Amino acid sequence: MTLLLMAAGKGSRYGKLKQFDGLGPREEFLMEFSIYDALQNGFDHIVVITQKDNVDFLRNYLEPRLPEGIQLDVLAQQLDDLPEGISFEGERAKPWGTAHAVWTAREVINNPFVVINADDYYGKNAYQNAAEFIAENNGQNTFGLVAYTLRDTLSEYGSVSRGVCERDGHQLLSVVERTKIEKQDKSIVDTDSGLHFTGDELVSMNFWVCHPSIFDRITQDLKSFIDAGENLERGEIYLPFVIQAMLKEEEAKVAVIPSESMWFGVTYMDDKEKAMAKLQEMTQAGGYRSPLWPTVKS
Repeated sequence: MTLLLMAAGKGSRYGKLKQFDGLGPREEFLMEFSIYDALQNGFDHIVVITQKDNVDFLRNYLEPRLPEGIQLDVLAQQLDDLPEGISFEGERAKPWGTAHAVWTAREVINNPFVVINADDYYGKNAYQNAAEFIAENNGQNTFGLVAYTLRDTLSEYGSVSRGVCERDGHQLLSVVERTKIEKQDKSIVDTDSGLHFTGDELVSMNFWVCHPSIFDRITQDLKSFIDAGENLERGEIYLPFVIQAMLKEEEAKVAVIPSESMWFGVTYMDDKEKAMAKLQEMTQAGGYRSPLWPTVKS
């Protein structure tokens, strides 16, 4: 099974490249705990999508940490990596979004795979539940979303963007992106739309179980987006929107998989101290060994 980590972001709100910030007790990156949890649940292929300038560093950093027999691919998401016959001659500050980041791995992934953010912590049970889902569902149109409870995903230091799920039983109906959700006294509000939430809503934290058939769909969407010629300087193609379009057009069914895990992230610099404390607490409680990778000399 393959774990794909998206680590190509620029960390505009965090103030630095948070994917490479040492948050663990031995200054491990947050993504290392995700990789560790995935390996403990049968994943044997790690794919990291990052910026071109970070490829060699990240490969050299991770290779000595991974156990023998684990395949590692570190790939660069690049602006000029486009479908055959498509070109872009304009100017952009960054590549084409999270769907394009996943598409970067099209040559190295041939089986169902998990996609996560490299700068989020998802919890051990989430990987176990995802692995069980993959083992039980091999259909080409079968996808999954590991979902979390909204109140457990908020930041104390500012608004967050969350994909709020609508479902029918265990089947996902839609994900509605709310871009400025924050706590206000005892309320949870999306200040962009004015909507109030109870906090019990299930949300997507970008933990997806995908089938390789998604690569063909992203190819089509990239071609359509660039051919349309609208907002090419800043527009992006987002992975949740691609999956939702496949769901709407009955190209895929998406199961909602309970995470049964804690989530936390580092959207803002002020989130760092809290994340470090949680990692330290879990390590001291025996949830993680320290050092996380005993084969690497400190």
